[in-house]
Amino acid sequence: MARSLAKLPDIRHGRRVGRQEPQLFTRRHCAHGTCCPQHWDGRFLILRIDQTLGHDVKHALSRRLEQASVSDQNGSMAHRIGIDLGGTKTEIMVLDETGSTLLRLRRPTPAGYDAALRNIADLVAKAENETGQRATVGVGIPGCISPATGLVKNANSNALNGHPFDRDLSGLLEREVRVANDANCFALSEAMDGAGAGHEVVFGVIIGTGTGAGIVVNGRIMEGRHRLAGEYGHTPLPWPKPEELPLRQCWCGQVGCLELYLAGPALARECDGPGYTDTSRLPQRAAAGDDKAQAALARHAERLARALATITNLLDPDCIVLGGGLSNMDHLYTTLPSLMRPYIFSDHVAPNIVKAKYGDSSGVRGAAWLWPES
Repeated sequence: MARSLAKLPDIRHGRRVGRQEPQLFTRRHCAHGTCCPQHWDGRFLILRIDQTLGHDVKHALSRRLEQASVSDQNGSMAHRIGIDLGGTKTEIMVLDETGSTLLRLRRPTPAGYDAALRNIADLVAKAENETGQRATVGVGIPGCISPATGLVKNANSNALNGHPFDRDLSGLLEREVRVANDANCFALSEAMDGAGAGHEVVFGVIIGTGTGAGIVVNGRIMEGRHRLAGEYGHTPLPWPKPEELPLRQCWCGQVGCLELYLAGPALARECDGPGYTDTSRLPQRAAAGDDKAQAALARHAERLARALATITNLLDPDCIVLGGGLSNMDHLYTTLPSLMRPYIFSDHVAPNIVKAKYGDSSGVRGAAWLWPES
């Protein structure tokens, strides 16, 4: 290599790099005004590097610039804040540098977009006041940021849709904020230090009031070009049986979406009929000999097995982590592997299906993990 990477210069504040001068394209606004050099955004420094420099040196310079940018924007932050923004409650959690929980708070989510933003800003201020440290901030939302418009789309919390949520919250908190789908946050949490820790490819499935999923590969969320990766709940029920036809109409406009067959309300209706939504006692009822509960749980498990077999054929994950309220049904972990086998295109099938380690904390923990270890 032409020169030692350990001796590369610090370029955060426009220092000279070899014979080349970094050029400032723009600066971030801050309380000190646009002339404040310690608040230059390193991402906008453009370095004219000699073509004679080796590829490894150029790559190292680029990585140093990216790391400097994050450091300049956020300072030295050992703590991570995660926020789970739901339709009814907003939860905040602070993790220390080891991933241990320092603080966890919940508040009702107020109605209206502006009120939801202010609520988050208040929670962040309270958390940082109690822990005594400024922290990075990641947020899980029940939707995603459109790569085409920069606005929230597909959120079941309708107040978020059509707004530049990440930019608005970044402005309020005066720092970069990272935002991801809440199911992606769940999967990331379980992949980082939860039930999927140590696995290369983790598929995290939420089966609760709704049905969603996230994919994590080597500790990174796979979002896809259109932020659609993991939209498991709106893929069709595979290999439908005659008694399942015609397929059910979904609110999204399609028919046969998995959410209509796998989510908690669907299971309750399957057992007790229209208007029922509570599944909490179905396993106990089945164990006590309730024929309706036994039949409903059997149909649900078989449908879930078909759905997970499709994912296995497509993705072949090292680990499938189940979360959400229905993940507490213990029979799933013993029955699903054998139910999946007839649908998996392989001569050796051993699906690894595990229960989420962090339960309903996984979403907020995963939001904190949107910021990698420093």
